Amino acid sequence: MQTSRNAPAVVGLSVAVLVVVAAVLVPGLTGWDVHVRSFAPLHAKWDPRIGPGTLPAVALAVLAVVLGPRLTARSRWPWLLVGAYAVTVAWFVSLALVDGTAGIGHLLDTRYEYMDTARAVAGRPFAETLDEYIPRIAVGPDKWPVHIAGHPPGALLFYVVLVRLGATTGLAAGWVTLLVAATTPIAVLLTMRRLGAASAARRAAPFLVLGPAAVWSAVSADAVFAAFAAWAAFLLAVAATSRRRAVVAGAGTASGLVFGYCVMLSYGLPLLGVLAVAVLVVARSARPFLWAVLGAVVVVGGFALWGFAWWEAYPVLRERYYAGVAHNRPFSYWAWGNLGAFAVSAGPVAGAAVAQTAAVVARTLRSGTGRLRDRVRAWWALPRPVVVPVVLALGGIAMVFLADASGMSKAEVERIWLPFAPWVLVGTALLPPRWRRIGLVVQLAVALLVQHTLDTGW
Repeated sequence: MQTSRNAPAVVGLSVAVLVVVAAVLVPGLTGWDVHVRSFAPLHAKWDPRIGPGTLPAVALAVLAVVLGPRLTARSRWPWLLVGAYAVTVAWFVSLALVDGTAGIGHLLDTRYEYMDTARAVAGRPFAETLDEYIPRIAVGPDKWPVHIAGHPPGALLFYVVLVRLGATTGLAAGWVTLLVAATTPIAVLLTMRRLGAASAARRAAPFLVLGPAAVWSAVSADAVFAAFAAWAAFLLAVAATSRRRAVVAGAGTASGLVFGYCVMLSYGLPLLGVLAVAVLVVARSARPFLWAVLGAVVVVGGFALWGFAWWEAYPVLRERYYAGVAHNRPFSYWAWGNLGAFAVSAGPVAGAAVAQTAAVVARTLRSGTGRLRDRVRAWWALPRPVVVPVVLALGGIAMVFLADASGMSKAEVERIWLPFAPWVLVGTALLPPRWRRIGLVVQLAVALLVQHTLDTGW
């Protein structure tokens, strides 16, 4: 019986590891040019090193394995949230400082990133920037840098606001990015608790706080996008579970505003609609739906009136995307190579979470009797700490596969997966207790290995 309970986790973890190994070895062994830097499927190159953050990172990993599961199970909720945020920040910082302060401050100051452009446009009305935004996406002498062109203007606006507030250096913006990104696990935990799965949230907490995603979260704007998405989901959960009309309307609209701003942060984040549906389904309430849609329309429509229409920009982006290196990157490799990158970014235990989620659904449906409708009703009768992580994890899985199938993310996806990864990892709450401890060791080991052996370039 114990073997049967562990089988999905074993299979899922094994498949994740095999996909990563194949994605790394196949190009080199076959001579297949997949048009990426030297360590496909990641945007990385081999660079073994240690640094100032090495000892703190290792010490934190050891303490997490020894004390983490016990503290997350027993701490009162306020202390759990405070501790989770503190540990997330410490984990991000210690990994980043393997490269010294440059690990926090260098990336956003590179020519591909946001800060140069943010400093250049911060002194004039942002509406002027929006007027020229779409024409400068296209390839030409006055084109935007890669990340400006590759994202809607909400991402640039975030860093323009930081510059106007005085965070003018890459290091200052890096610290803000890190501190905002570290709120993502808190928002996910609060969402699960609000939906009636507090015990499941406690079980998933170590995987949301600690893992390889921190390698990119400490320095990537996509980690800020992940935080916005997670707080939008929490606001929607508040609206969907409230009996007060004012809260339904207020929190629902606020959720829509944040979801709408996510659409202005990344062209891939309309997929968060899947997450929104998952939240409403598990809350068994559609009452905030129209309010959320209204909020999202206000933001997207407001940007259009301000000078940037998302639906006009996206075709121009596709043209630039396929005019560049993406034209040469074979989808026959990246369709599954991207999933290998996800298994590194989210951690191999994401594979175990996916398999365990699928196993719970299949086992429950098989155990029912009569018509399919009756089996589904029986499934909904399961305890909330089972239903909530299953539905949220299914939403996360769907977002990853839809993004992968779009063909608009061939390579360089380890950071792009950050907004979706936490929702897949909530499935770790379904793992058997012994596997959660093993899984945490695996996640921490992969994070330390990646940070100390690869120059990830993000």
